[in-house]
This record gives sequence, C-alpha cells and structure tokens, in this order.
Amino acid sequence: MRKKTRLIAALDVTDKTQALSISKEIEYFVDAIKVGYPLVLEAGLGIIGMITEFAEVIADFKVADIPNTDRLICEEAFEAGASAVIVHGFTGRDSLMECVNSGKEHRGDIYVVTEMSHPGALEFLQPAAYELAHLAVECGATGVVAPATRPERLREIRRIVGNMSIISPGVGAQGGSAAEAIRAGADYVIVGRSIYNSKAPGMQAHKIVREIENACDDKT
Repeated sequence: MRKKTRLIAALDVTDKTQALSISKEIEYFVDAIKVGYPLVLEAGLGIIGMITEFAEVIADFKVADIPNTDRLICEEAFEAGASAVIVHGFTGRDSLMECVNSGKEHRGDIYVVTEMSHPGALEFLQPAAYELAHLAVECGATGVVAPATRPERLREIRRIVGNMSIISPGVGAQGGSAAEAIRAGADYVIVGRSIYNSKAPGMQAHKIVREIENACDDKT
C-alpha cells in the first residue's frame, strides 16, 4: 500500500451492487478497501477483482488453520486480486510462515492480528498480543493489526514491531478515534460502518481523511 490518505475502508456489506457503488464513491479517499467473508460469501471471490478497479483490496479472512490450508486460502485470495491478506498468528509459527511465504510468492502483504478491537478480545487474544507481535516480526510479516479502541495497547505494539506497518480497526462505530490511533502509532486506520452506513460514504470518508491529516500535523 502506498501511504496517501492512511484510510482503509472496511466494506462489510453483502450486496455486490452496493459494494461496487460505495467503492467508486470513496476511491479517491482510501488507500485500500478491506473485504471479508460477508461480502465474498454472498458475491463470490470475483468481487475482489471488481473492487481492485477502485482501490487495492485487503482480504480480511483472519486465516487460522493448519499450514497447508493457510497456504491454500492465501493463494486463492492473492490470485483473485487481493494485495494483502489478514491472518491470525495464534495457530503457530509454521502456519504463519506458510502465509508469509505465500505473500512473498505473490508479491502480496500479510498482516497478522495481534489484538482485535472488540471487547471479547480481552478474554483470550489480549494476553497473547505482545507475543503475537513478536512472532509477526520474527516471521517477516508485512505488518500487524492493532486496536484503535485501545490506543495504549497500540503504543506498546508499536514499540515491539518497530517500523513494521500497523493497520488499526475499531474507528467509528466501535468507539475508536482515527486521530488517537494515528497519534498512538498506527500507519493506517480501518473504518467500516461509519462509512458504508452513511448516506454519503464519500463525504464521510473525506471527513475522516481530514481528521487523519490533522493528527499527522500534530505529530510533526
């Protein structure tokens, strides 16, 4: 991803026509569009290639299986046109390495979940988040996913991963702030419902980009 606006839109809709309409409306305000199972299961894997007409696509498949299955999933996503795949690291080093190797073979990026943005992440993921961040570094992943809903955790994860890229979900509907996430060390913020449920997705995306720009100015 080229860092222009630092905004990634999460497109968790299920209607193909709506997904393409929103993608077109926001294309000038995002660095990438993140799609997951809700859209792909309804519209088919080919929707990834369609959305690449407007922006790079991150396949948020939260890949978490044995090494061979992980490799197959990543290959399908990259061959469909995704520039990046989001994966879990808790399945272990061997599984994660298959994802990383698939990314290298397809010139794509692998982002490893450290800690998710919802409250339930406190139960099992948070205690392992720092270890997962270290594992992502050791395995040579492109970057990690860290929560905008907990800026203090994001700061700690930034210390662990150094210059590695951080994408940060939870902005908007979940209560996270784009500005706070950027100030805490995120390279990109991920915004979903606040954009795709808006009556004017393009205007909403532009508003968030301005917030990000102001936060970046504060850091300099």
